[in-house]
Amino acid sequence: MATVKPFKGLRPPKEVAAGLSCLPYDVMNSREAADMAKGKEFSLLHITRAEIDCPPDVDVHSEKVYQKSAENFRKFKEKGWLVPDEEPRFYIYAQTMNGRTQYGIVGCAACSDYENGVIKKHELTRPDKEEDRMVHIRTNNANLEPVFFSYKAVPEIDQIVKNIVENQEPEYDFTAEDDGFGHHFWVIRDKDINMKIEELFAQKVPCTYVADGHHRTAAAARVGLERKAQNPNHTGKEEYNFFMAVHFPDNQLQIIDYNRVVKDLSGLSEKDFLEKMTEAFDVVNMGNETYKPSKLHEFSMYLGGNWYKLTAKEGTYSDKDPIGVLDVTILSNHVLDKILGIKDLRTSNRIDFVGGIRGLGELERRVDNGEMKVAFALYPVSMQQLIDIADTGNIMPPKTTWFEPKLRSGLVIHEINDQ
Repeated sequence: MATVKPFKGLRPPKEVAAGLSCLPYDVMNSREAADMAKGKEFSLLHITRAEIDCPPDVDVHSEKVYQKSAENFRKFKEKGWLVPDEEPRFYIYAQTMNGRTQYGIVGCAACSDYENGVIKKHELTRPDKEEDRMVHIRTNNANLEPVFFSYKAVPEIDQIVKNIVENQEPEYDFTAEDDGFGHHFWVIRDKDINMKIEELFAQKVPCTYVADGHHRTAAAARVGLERKAQNPNHTGKEEYNFFMAVHFPDNQLQIIDYNRVVKDLSGLSEKDFLEKMTEAFDVVNMGNETYKPSKLHEFSMYLGGNWYKLTAKEGTYSDKDPIGVLDVTILSNHVLDKILGIKDLRTSNRIDFVGGIRGLGELERRVDNGEMKVAFALYPVSMQQLIDIADTGNIMPPKTTWFEPKLRSGLVIHEINDQ
């Protein structure tokens, strides 16, 4: 069963919470981070993207940047922009997008659960990205940004959350400038309720699922193992054995589309390319009006100023194979690989990926301006598909899931230096 426990959060005072919180480190580049933090001396980006406070030519993975991050982190605590809670607590973090709200429990997951498979993943990680996050955790002695987990909904946990949300004023409640979404945060101060939540996870949640944040999860678990090996008096209760995650029930989450744009047609003319597409798809020209896929195994393609509806033919996928049934697999096998010769989505410089939050207009823009030649829009993966893949020990193809809204960093931080 899953271990999820309360912790002594490090949090901003109410009056600075909105300005201190920020988007995750990995959804922006250095220039964008600098723009977002401009005029905001207490933006957490000064810690999570500390290169913005270093010379412009600095290597973002240099020791200078990591040390600047630690220096800024200390300053934030000294100035009272981050203050520790007195007791271990759970927190509720809710996000509102397009009138729809999802409610998560902020608590600490166990590094041992990641090692023994109780925390299930659906993506591979890159060693360089893991190492970057490990250095960041080591240098700051903290999980500065939460990871995004899911679990199969438990009615008793849902009811506890409902009672708190309906009867207690949120600690923080604001609409963020940079994403336009509502962010709401409650502190659970009642010891009995904190204990009950911990018990319910231990009794009714056999496993949790990494939705977003595979690199941060892997890095936190590896740092935990490092600290364990370095501590001859290790007990398993030290804070380095745990890392911060927001746990959302699966029935509240929605995955949005994650689309593809390709730079060339591998030497084919548009006519020849369309002809080859008919081998695996029924192809219908929908004209120049934007067309969005409406169901599984249906795609839309933008080429030469026109949108096309693509429907995968029988035999191009297997409903019995959790990987083979995915639309990303169908597109990769029958178009990107077979026709366009793109063998490795992780390393090819001929393909790029566009989160559905940007809309299909972004696909049109990148093709129309000549940067890309063709774009493909996919129907979103479902939470059940993600769970099926994780449960069977399979790994999704690269760039399959896009969760929105992104978790804001800075509403609460988990320190791993045991006092």
